[in-house]
Amino acid sequence: MPKTRKVRWKRILKYLLILALIGILLIFGINFYVCQSVKSRIISAENAAQIEDADCILVLGAGVRSDGSPSRMLNDRLNTGISLYQNNAAPKLLMSGDHGRKNYNEVQTMKDIAMENGISSEDIFMDHAGFSTYDSLYRARDIFQAKKIIIVTQKYHLYRALYIAKALGLDAYGVSADTRTYAGQTYRDFREILARDKDFVTTIFKPKPTYLGDTIPVSGDGNLTNDD
Repeated sequence: MPKTRKVRWKRILKYLLILALIGILLIFGINFYVCQSVKSRIISAENAAQIEDADCILVLGAGVRSDGSPSRMLNDRLNTGISLYQNNAAPKLLMSGDHGRKNYNEVQTMKDIAMENGISSEDIFMDHAGFSTYDSLYRARDIFQAKKIIIVTQKYHLYRALYIAKALGLDAYGVSADTRTYAGQTYRDFREILARDKDFVTTIFKPKPTYLGDTIPVSGDGNLTNDD
């Protein structure tokens, strides 16, 4: 290979390495910023019960099995959210998850379990179009008219949820639903770094969620969100 061509390839490789380094620094820098900016908003269940005037407890979906039973992560989120409600942290539960297909209904499973634990149907709202964390928070604000909320999910996910809430102008706190070790968590933690970066950009532009619709104030009757 001629000397000039070797020099050219070395220069290109140098620039590529610099770009890769900048990319890595951006990915991890944004991730660090997202986590640090909201970590003080992650509180204990005991402290959450002392919050005044919270509109609702937002429980984020995490998948249901083919028989309709909740995944382990969702089961722990539900138990935490139900406990917060029973300890008067907020007067309503907002169950947000995927009901994009007729034969797949996360939020009905979530509501059924809450009712099995003695919670009145009118205090349980279902967000059938919570297809992403961003959609769930946007719709909590615009469809369900919530202003002050307590978010329930696993801790690794709370940072992103709280950052989105903050960017959307919601007064939000988070309670971790971690009660055990979950299989595949290392992969999940890595994927979440990229998800935080993605939603950092998303919250700059604030696009509308997949679906909006008529308002259903969370201060009202949860039965309005029941399937027809």
